[in-house]
Order: sequence, then structure tokens, then C-alpha cells
Amino acid sequence: MPALSDATRGRLLFGGDYNPEQWPEETWLDDLHLMKEARVNSVTLGVFSWSKLEPRPGAREFGWLDRLMDLLHAHGIGVVLATPTASPPPWMGARYPDTLPRDENGQVVWWGSRQQFCASSPVYREYAATLAEDLAARYAGHPALTVWHINNEYCTYCWCDETARHFRRWLRAKYGTPDALNEAWGTAFWSQRYDAWDEIIPPRRAQYMRNPAQVLDFKRFTSDALMECYLAERDIVAAHTPHIPVTTNFMPFWSGLDAWTWAEQEDVVSIDIYPDPKDPLAGQYNAMLGDMTRSQARGPWVLMEQAAGPVNWRGVNHPKPRGLNRLLSLQSVAHGADAICYFQWRQSRQGAEKFHSGMVSHAGEHGRTFQEVKRIGADLALLGEVVTGTQVHADAVLLHDWNSWWAGRQDGRPSSRVEYEQLVRAWHQALWESGITAAFAHPEQDLTPYKLVLIPHLYLLTDAAIANLLAFARGGGTVVCGFLTGAADADDRIRPGGMDVRLRELFGIGMVHEWWPLEEDETADCGDFRGTLWSEELEAAAGAETVAAYQGGELDGLPAVLRNGRAWYLSTVPEPAALRHLLADVADRAGVRPVLDGLPEGVEAVRRGDLLFVLNHGCDRVTVNVPGHHLDLLTGVLTGGTLTLGRYGVAALREDMP
Repeated sequence: MPALSDATRGRLLFGGDYNPEQWPEETWLDDLHLMKEARVNSVTLGVFSWSKLEPRPGAREFGWLDRLMDLLHAHGIGVVLATPTASPPPWMGARYPDTLPRDENGQVVWWGSRQQFCASSPVYREYAATLAEDLAARYAGHPALTVWHINNEYCTYCWCDETARHFRRWLRAKYGTPDALNEAWGTAFWSQRYDAWDEIIPPRRAQYMRNPAQVLDFKRFTSDALMECYLAERDIVAAHTPHIPVTTNFMPFWSGLDAWTWAEQEDVVSIDIYPDPKDPLAGQYNAMLGDMTRSQARGPWVLMEQAAGPVNWRGVNHPKPRGLNRLLSLQSVAHGADAICYFQWRQSRQGAEKFHSGMVSHAGEHGRTFQEVKRIGADLALLGEVVTGTQVHADAVLLHDWNSWWAGRQDGRPSSRVEYEQLVRAWHQALWESGITAAFAHPEQDLTPYKLVLIPHLYLLTDAAIANLLAFARGGGTVVCGFLTGAADADDRIRPGGMDVRLRELFGIGMVHEWWPLEEDETADCGDFRGTLWSEELEAAAGAETVAAYQGGELDGLPAVLRNGRAWYLSTVPEPAALRHLLADVADRAGVRPVLDGLPEGVEAVRRGDLLFVLNHGCDRVTVNVPGHHLDLLTGVLTGGTLTLGRYGVAALREDMP
């Protein structure tokens, strides 16, 4: 399997989506001049070029791409070549309307935007495969080619008749018989029993709440159906270029695809990250996605897209303040990225994203955006040989599973206020603010490399996941678990007692276990802190310690935080400062230490390989204690025990050997 290192060759890749078909060819040399000035060494071509490459069925217009590939190679710029199958041309929908997706109401999703394809459509798949074959055959030997990029942000759900047939095939392969499906889906409820496969349809719009097990399987199916499209194109290009790594870009922490299973099928894991510049915790969000992607990749990864300035899809689209683009880019490197790229190179003058920023904005080469891009390119050039291919170590891991996320979002749940992604972010934030580097893992993955396992919220846990967690605990590991975890099995069947009995024994929970979700304006008094979002009526089993108890109300005196040896259970969500204090205390007991002690508020430290990255996420100047003598590779300055960082400042420190 080709690796990212085959493409990077000891340097950090830097660049972005290049869409020269939007511009006259006379601008290409100007672009290349500016790319060299910014130290761009990689561009992504062809992501949305299907109608340019195939203007009518079967036609091929490769001349412009030939010239561009040759020109980029002549200027020392590598190409991440995309199969443009994310956005079929209008002629496909006009000639083959069955390739268009339909929504839950049966309405056609028309062309005129992008991603307007049904993943189950044989016609779409045939045209996509044929174009991928022709691209691979033509450019397999081109010296500019460094990485294959399949499609773009796979995300299209479809409920059409072709999808229904595909869904039934998927279900037949999984269950074998309708009776087995009926058992898994609990169709005895509401007279939903299926007698034959052709009675089953996708979970379209219904009179009332739909069967949650059916909805869960449809999400699993859609992730798999889209992966079939990816694998078909991946296998085509890999057959022509077995030495070139292949990737596709995930959207940030999106619920639509099981990225754990997708990552196993990629040579290189890549993601698009768009923190909100107005979010005071944008740095934590960026760090979380870097940690998650690094964990999926099990090593270096690619930041395929970020914004050099504002995006165009928030209600109010704020630019990045001076220095924030650099800070977040270098932060991604600190968290394991070996490529820093943008959407896109030059800001579009027309189309739906003309107000989405580019590395060269509408202000041109003299604008602040491009000047900052140039500085980032220079920084990455200084770090490349030292940091590329190195690892980030973490002793703490957060368990995360798309199946649990999907199952927990069902309509008829105890509280619609429980948002899985917000809970994961809150627990990661608590670690991040404590200076603790975190990883992510699927609940069934090997947990032995870690000292501390944290489970913010996993409503659904398989038997294999529970056995894995128990083995970790028996081996001496520390576990901290959030509320409503292990309530359901793999078929979304509630376990007896509302939580798997093995987990109740692990966390010291007695037989009484009732859920008490909280209203938006409601909190629970837990003594030293306030609990939010959720509470539970628990009894502590013999030998378990009540660390914090509810005070007043129906739950007076009952455990809010329970400890049973090295296993901790939180039946509520402590307010942020309390959650941070609690998790930091448990981490310390488990032998998990911050990268640097005594960091000022808003300062982050991450160790990658031999480099210590120190990042100031604030606007005020800070002084950081860094024991020993270090060389800052970004400035060439030697430090002797302390480091001063200005607004959004970053240092990449290597220990200075006498």
C-alpha cells in the first residue's frame, strides 16, 4: 500500500484546489508565479471538471489538462489529481433522470448545484468508472502525479426506487431471511412485520415516527453504498498506478459516513476543516478534528481543505483575523498533518462560492490573505524535513462510533437536547484545556496503548466493544464514562436494566437506574458544581464511592459521579470548568500528564516527534515556561527556560543539544 510519504518526500505539502478552467489560460503563468512565491508545492486538479473533460456523453477533452499538468511539473509543483465524479454534468441528469437522487418525500434532487447523483445508479457508476479509467490510463505515467483524489466529500443520501433495490440486496446479505430482519428490527411493534424482501423500502416520509432500527440500517447501508462508488474508482486508478496513494476527503465530524471503515480503505486519510473564526474555541475544534483524523489514519494525514479567509455558508461569514490562518495551519501540523491545503487557490469571480475565500482573494496578491499565505508557505518549508512522517503520542483516548451516533439521533429519544457531537467536543475540550494530548478510537479497537479511556456518550455498544472495554479495565486501565452509555445493543435493542449488566458492574451501579433528562433552563445541584443536560436516578453498588451527589429535588443524595476502583461514571454533564477539573484529576491519577505544566490560559503544547509545538490561541502576549534549552525552527531563536509568544504566536521547538 503506497503511503503519504511517497508523495511528500520529506516535505510538507502546501497548496490547494486549483480550478483553472474558471479562468483564461493567460492567467495560468501568473498563477504559477504566485504559487512559487508562496512556496506552493502541490495543487489538486479536476475536482469539479467533469463537464469540462466530458462535455457530452463519451466525448473527451484532455488537451487543457495535458497542458496544465506539463506546466505544473515544469514549475516543480505536484498534482493531486481528482476523479471529478462528485458533480455530474447537466447532460447526465437530462438524459438519465434515474441517476438523480430523490429525497425522503420522493422529490427529485435536480442538477444545478453539485453532488446530484444516486450512489446506487448503475448508469452513474458506469460513467464514473469509465471516466476514472480514461484519466488513469492517460496520466498514470505523468511525473507531476503524486496522489489520487477520488470524488469529493461523499455525502449524498437517496431514497429512490433503485436505492430501494440496492438496500434490499444489502439487507439480504446481512440478515439472510426476512425473519432474521424482523427480529433485528423489532417489527412486532406497530405491525411492521415483513413477509418478503420486496416489501421493504428505505425509511421514506411516514405518518409518524419511523422504525429506528430501519433508519439505523439505512444509514449503515448509505455509508456502504457510497463506499462502493469510492472503491470502484479507487481500484481503477490503483490498477494503473499501484505506487500512487489514493484518498478521498471527509467532511469535518459529519454524521453521514462511518469514517472508521472508510479510513481502512484509504492509503491516505484526508479531511476538510472549517473552524468558525468567531468561535473562541476554534483552536479546540481544530485540534479535535486533527486528533480524530490522525487516529483514523494511524499516522500522518492530509488537511485537504481549509479556508484562507471567510467561507460563504454561515449566516454571517467572518474573515480570519490577522495571524489566525497561520496559527490553525501550524496547529494541524502539530496534530499530525503532513499536508496543509485550501479550498481554493484563487477566489472565484462567478458561481455559488464566489464569496468563499481563496489563497489569492479578490484583493489580489497584495491583499493580506495572500501575504499571510506566503508566510505559512515559508514556515512549512522550514519544518518539512524535521516533522514529516513523525508521530504524535497520546496516553488518553476518547471512544467514538458512528453507529452509536446514528442510533442515538432517533426521533423518539428521551431528550432531543442530547447532541452527540457536542458531548464529544465538551470532553475533548476539557482535556485540551488541561494540556493533555488525546487520541480517538473505535470502541472495538485495541486500547492497550493507552492509560486512560474516556467515553463521553455511546448509547449503542456492541458486545465486542463491551468485552474490549472490560479487558482494558481488567488490565489496569482507567475508564471514565458518560451518561446513557451501553443502553442499546447493535440492533438498537435496549439492554435489560437500561445499561448492560457488565457495565453496571464495572462502574459500581446497582439495579436502580432511571433516566432524568434536564430542560434547557434546568440544572442539577451536585454540591461543588452544577450538572447540565441530563441526570439519573442511580444507586451505588457495594464498594462503589459516591464522588459527587445530587442535592435537593427527586434525586437528593443519589450519585451524580460514581467511582468504582479505576472506573468512573458521570450521570450528568458537569459545567465546563468542573468537567475539566474532574477529568484532569482522573488523568493525573492514571499517570496521564500534560505536555507542559502550568500553561497560561489559551496556550496549547503538543509534541510531535522531536518537536514541541507551543501555540498561543489568544491575542495577548504570553510567557510560557519551557524547561531546558530549545531552538525555535520558525525563528532561529534559542530559548532558555522561557518562551514569549505574541498574538496567535507559534513556536516549533527542538531541544538544543550542547
